[in-house]
Amino acid sequence: MSIHLSPATVGSPVGTYGLAIHTSSSDFGLAISNFSRDRRVQTWVLGRDLSMYLHTYLVDFLQPQSWSDLAFIAVAKGPGGFTGTRLGVVTARTLAQQLEIPLFGISSLAAIAYAESLKGVQDAIAIQMKAQRGEVFGAIYQPTTTGLETLLEDTVLPLEQWQHQLSAWSEPLKLVVIEEGVGSTVDSLLALAHLKWQQGDRSHWADTLPFYGQHPVDR
Repeated sequence: MSIHLSPATVGSPVGTYGLAIHTSSSDFGLAISNFSRDRRVQTWVLGRDLSMYLHTYLVDFLQPQSWSDLAFIAVAKGPGGFTGTRLGVVTARTLAQQLEIPLFGISSLAAIAYAESLKGVQDAIAIQMKAQRGEVFGAIYQPTTTGLETLLEDTVLPLEQWQHQLSAWSEPLKLVVIEEGVGSTVDSLLALAHLKWQQGDRSHWADTLPFYGQHPVDR
């Protein structure tokens, strides 16, 4: 997919908005905010039509803002669907490179955990999401006053092994089981990126790589 920006946009003064792109599941999520009074979030169930409509929906959603209004971009780097995750990361990398702004690759599982933390959960949060071939994606996060602390990095493993790991965990845990459709957490994706931005992180677009966990043709 090609994204065309006008020459006047590239290298323009840094804006005040953050944009988040979530394509790691069957629903496509976008969020934009200036972290003051202006905030918009929208999701679409696109499934395999994502590649056809991603660019159009993105351009339409951005309005009335323009590309030059963006200070940074956040993208769900996975785990999740292989094709959707790849499309989202490639799109975000292309935009951040051309706009010369930071790009934050945020775990899909971390976005789910952060959404749970906003509900008042204080215990560690274990996120379980269905993968392929009887395996699951799993991670454990601890809510903090500044976001999330990663207790167990995103991983993919057999369900039995994951369940054993949870049963052996010594601290209280809240288990959140996700089947599909996590694009609705795009707002949390943006919030986590904004926390990094506030802490002085200016992550380069080239540092964001997709985390697939599994490759569709492996084994």
